[in-house]
Amino acid sequence: MIRTSVRRALIPGIAAATIFALSACGAANEDTKNDNAADNGPESSGLSGVLKGAGATSQEKAQEAWTIAVQGSNDGLEIQYNPIGSTDGRAQFTDGAVAFAGTDSAMTDEEGQLSDATKTCGSEPIQIPAYVSPIAVAFNLPDVDSVNMSADTIAKIFDGKITKWNDPAIVAENDGADLPDLKITPVHRSDDSGTTKNFTDYLGKASESWSYEADDAFPVGGEAAEGTSGVIQQITNIEGAIGYADNSQVEGLGRVSVKVGDEYVAPSAEGAAKVLEVSPGVEGASDVDMAVELDRTTTEAGAYPVVLLSYLLACQSYDDEETQANVKGYLEYIVSTEGQERAAEEAGSAPLAEATAKKAQEIVASIGG
Repeated sequence: MIRTSVRRALIPGIAAATIFALSACGAANEDTKNDNAADNGPESSGLSGVLKGAGATSQEKAQEAWTIAVQGSNDGLEIQYNPIGSTDGRAQFTDGAVAFAGTDSAMTDEEGQLSDATKTCGSEPIQIPAYVSPIAVAFNLPDVDSVNMSADTIAKIFDGKITKWNDPAIVAENDGADLPDLKITPVHRSDDSGTTKNFTDYLGKASESWSYEADDAFPVGGEAAEGTSGVIQQITNIEGAIGYADNSQVEGLGRVSVKVGDEYVAPSAEGAAKVLEVSPGVEGASDVDMAVELDRTTTEAGAYPVVLLSYLLACQSYDDEETQANVKGYLEYIVSTEGQERAAEEAGSAPLAEATAKKAQEIVASIGG
């Protein structure tokens, strides 16, 4: 069964800063705890102790919102979510260093991930969707807010085969646009990232020009930066730069509208939700595993296929009763209508569809049962 002691040290600096920020948010929100209590539901009240989680940076804003709400109605509870990336989050969960994790790519058994987590938990781990969001292909061009691109064009840019903004391939998709004779600087994540895996999965499935496998590590060159914030900073600092990041965090940058069927679709929560609705579940998944095979080639009107579905990992039971109650209560709030609406407001995500939310709620309700 999972242990509550930390056997792998959290990355210094980031961990301390995040823990301080979330604790401060909880303290600042004490005056509103009575207002929040009515929204949280019975399992999200009466919690105490320290709940540790780690993982996807894409969930950071949503995790902050969920933390504020749940801490606001639980005086004795401190929630620590360390946004160290999906790969490290999964590793810390499997090592028993954290009680739950966020991941932008579903945990599979291709590299023994599920088997290792099963050993840690004592039974198959819970894997539920928590955060659905478009990945924006964001860029920095003076006086240009939007550019149309097909998957092939995007793939060639990130593979270094299209190097100028006025390349004929881009011009052909943007009739009448004033595109400069300016170098394109692709920016990618330097750290292993579920966002990278989702982005490269899209390129591999939707483009005939991308020859690399979907991976947490970006496979080709260009400018590299750590974490979502690092990518945004690089794009902002370099005129002509282009990169990929959670849509909620690219405010102030231009966004690519992606070709879907015969139309070009801008990133939106609604477009991301449509992709999830038409995507099948992973074959052979357990009853507590809601992993999905995202349909990157859909031609559904309004769908935006450059999307990430971010999951939460947890155990079905815990040796420590306090940890078990905290995990159950916190996750119950996240997949509730209130929790999903709060994430949509604060992080721009798409609320889970009713049927998806109901199944996730049933799985969370079974924790410790």
